This record gives sequence, structure tokens and C-alpha cells, in this order.
Amino acid sequence: MSFVERHGLWSGEQKEAASRLRRIVEERELETIRLSFPDQHGILRGKTLVADEALASLESGCTITTTMFAKDTAHRTVFPVFTSGGGFAMAEMEGAADVLMVADPTTFRVLPWAPKTGWLLCDVYFADGRAVPFATRHLFRKVLDQLTQRGLDFVAGLEVEFHIFRLEDAKTSPEDAGQPGTPPAVSLLSHGYQYLTEQRYDQMAPALDLIRRDILALGLPLRSVEVEFGPSQCEFTFKPTKGLEPADTMVLFRSAVKQIAHRHGYHATFMCRPKLPNVFASGWHLHQSLVSRDGGDNAFMAKGAGEDLSPLGRHYLAGLLAHARASAVFATPTINGYKRYRAYSLAPDRAIWGRDNRGVMVRMLGGVNDPATRLENRIGEPAANPYLYMASQILAGLDGVDRAVEPPPPADAPYETQAPLLPKSLREALDALKDDTFFREKLGAGFVDYYLHIKNAEFERFQAEVSDWEHREYFGMF
Repeated sequence: MSFVERHGLWSGEQKEAASRLRRIVEERELETIRLSFPDQHGILRGKTLVADEALASLESGCTITTTMFAKDTAHRTVFPVFTSGGGFAMAEMEGAADVLMVADPTTFRVLPWAPKTGWLLCDVYFADGRAVPFATRHLFRKVLDQLTQRGLDFVAGLEVEFHIFRLEDAKTSPEDAGQPGTPPAVSLLSHGYQYLTEQRYDQMAPALDLIRRDILALGLPLRSVEVEFGPSQCEFTFKPTKGLEPADTMVLFRSAVKQIAHRHGYHATFMCRPKLPNVFASGWHLHQSLVSRDGGDNAFMAKGAGEDLSPLGRHYLAGLLAHARASAVFATPTINGYKRYRAYSLAPDRAIWGRDNRGVMVRMLGGVNDPATRLENRIGEPAANPYLYMASQILAGLDGVDRAVEPPPPADAPYETQAPLLPKSLREALDALKDDTFFREKLGAGFVDYYLHIKNAEFERFQAEVSDWEHREYFGMF
């Protein structure tokens, strides 16, 4: 009996998908298949197997080291993995032991940019069939199960801003290697500022067309391709989808964009605010709603005259606002991302909402009997782990529902309305999560402490560096 059978890991749909993918591998004469899982940062890690070995591993799993869960954003191992418990207080995590990646056959793709190559998203398990508790796709699935028990589905549409530059120097000499290495030298594809003008779009079209074609060939639900306000900045939007799919779409999209761009002499980055002259910050706006599992009716849609949202929608919105500070670290997990929260910009700086207002944190769209009614949270950065971002949204929203919390009045002056301010730094966001009993209960103390450890290690490395600003400010003064 296989590992998948022994532990009942596949649904009927996944078993059917596994049969289909075996046929596709044979018909398309694929040579390799990439097995990947989204790590704690939402970055894909995994192994590439020759096709026969990959097919053989579908139901038995593919081993990968537990140290993948111990990495910070510089790929440094920040847990003492060779001590008792490996720094996780878990025997299974010590000694850089193995865990198993088990493919989700429903995620299978043939990669358009990599010849004869397939791709599979995986979940990660211990040898006894238990899910690794630090695997964020598992965590998100458990949160979605709470919605299922209420007869609801989570629906999300993605608006993702990012930059595409021309790669001038990849900085691949040995002295440029490191953790992290020297960032590449780049030039612009456009000067920007001419927001949504056709001229600027056409300047970026050679790069955008390459990406658009391959993203559509992957089967991702791409809706639009736009040029943003800043130089070399663009935005891709995706149709709303249910459950795990929007989070899976995001991790594959980011990885695909970077790979496609690099193969054609470009550098794509989802870093919020690159340190380049005149470059603008990028955001990730998450459109979300809940729908009935029975009839698919939008549970946020107002039915009474003069209402913005249904009672459930109002309470959900109030939950998002109530937990905005503690959940900020999941929406904006990098030090750099907090440079985006600025007053009188198109980014939020406080926990407020408004009707179709791009200065608030949560923008309400829709109205009475409008099935497209939704909440657009504008708090996120494009580097966020989508499983944690979306899970934190659902948990916060449901808490508002369960406690029947009412939101404050909508804000017409978003940067003047009195409301709790969003964290100004990653340190402040980490402290807000540390002090929050709600997420410790809902996500588990073990996971929250794990995540705080990794992000604190990242922040401490930052604190140890002397910045250009400090040197310029103090070196001559004192």
C-alpha cells in the first residue's frame, strides 16, 4: 500500500487528476517534472525528477530536508537544527531529517517556457502521515475547512503590482555570491508616470507579451495586464476563484514571472519598493468575498435599500479592521514593505474602510443586489505568502462575524479619520502579532512562535547592518 493510500491523502478528484497527468506525461513525452512546495515565505522550493521517477513518487512521496522550514529570506538556517528537537521542540525536525513532498495532482502543469518539463505543487508530511505544522498550504486548508463547516466558500481576486527591468549585469562573479548575493544591475523599460497610457504600455509590451502568453498557457485565470504609475511598473489582475486556487495561483504566478523574465534578459521583482531612483512602491490588493456552497450566492451582498453589505459582510469587515495591526505581518512580511504605508498616497496607513475609496485599507465595492459585492483589502505587499495572507483575512473576518462586531462609519477623508494606525515597521508588526492572543489561539502558539522566530532573525540581521543613511548622517557630524 502506498503512502498516499495508507494515510488517505488524496480525494477522488486528485486520483482522477493523477491518471490524467500520467497520460499527459506520456503523450507529451515530458522529460522532467518539478516537484515544489510553498515555504514559509511563499517561495517555491523542491526537486526536479526525471519523468519516470516523478511518476513513481506520486503516491510514495519525494523526500526533502526539514531545513527548508528553517530558512529566513536570505536562505540562512535560523534554527539550531542539530540540537535536540532541532530548535522546534520536535524530534522529527532535528538533524536536518527528511520529510515527504506529496504531489497534489490537480495542480499539474506543463511549463511553456521550459522544454519537456512538467510541474506539480506538493504538500509536506512527516513519515507517519501527519502534515508538517509549519507548511502554510496545510494551514490555509485548515482555515478553509472552517468555512466549509459553515456552508461557505472563500472567493478571491488578485491585483498584483510588480516591476520588470532590463537585466544589464546579473552579478554572477564569485565575489557577488552570498547570503544574500549582490543584486543585479538593471535599467528601465519605461520612464513611468504616464499611468495607463497606451504609449507606456507599448514600451513594455515586448516583456509583458512574453509573460502574458506563458501565464495564459499555464491555465492561470489572467484578466488584465496594465502599466502602473512608476517606471517599469506593471499590474496583472486575475479573475476571482475559490478556496486554495487563488493562493496557488499567486505562488505559481510569481515564480513563473521571474523565470520567464530571466530567460529573456529581464529581471522581475515583487519586492515592494526597490532602492532605485524614482521607482514607486508596489502593492497587492486582495479582493475577497464569501459565497454559499449550495447556490453560490454572494454572502456579502446587501438586499435591503440603503445598505452597503449584508449583516455577515458588515461583521466580516469589522473583523478585518479589528485585527488589522496583528495581521499586518502576514500581509506585509518584509522590512521593505512598511515603507509603502504612507499618508496621502494610494496605500493605507490606518485601519479604516470606505466606499470605493483608494485611500482606505478596505475598499468596499458593490451594493444592493450586486453579486460582485466584495471587500478589497489594500494592505498587502506583493511579496506576501498568499496562504498566510488569505488565512489571516478569513480568521479575522470570521471573528467579526462570530462576535457580531459592527464596523465604524466609512471614511471619506482616509488620512484624517481617527483610527488605529497600521504598524510603521516590521518590528512593530511582529510585536503586534506577539501580543495578540487571537492569532495565537487560531493559528496555534507553535506556529506563531515559529513565524516570529524566523522574522525576528531577519530583522536582527537588518539591525546589525549600517545603512547608507546612517553613514551619511553621522560620519561627518560626530
